[in-house]
Amino acid sequence: MRIPFVETENCISCGLCVSSCPAVFRFNSAGKAECFDPAGAREEEIQRAIDGCPVQTIIWK
Repeated sequence: MRIPFVETENCISCGLCVSSCPAVFRFNSAGKAECFDPAGAREEEIQRAIDGCPVQTIIWK
């Protein structure tokens, strides 16, 4: 299983991943996106959030 990972140092806190896939992504205490439940959605839904990231800071591991 592939696991989505947010490179938080590059995150601009736009919220696109959080709003498009809230079962997987949320903001951490620093206001940056993080993946809190990699199994919270289907890979296709996660991929849409990855593709929509304006700074391409979400990757698969």
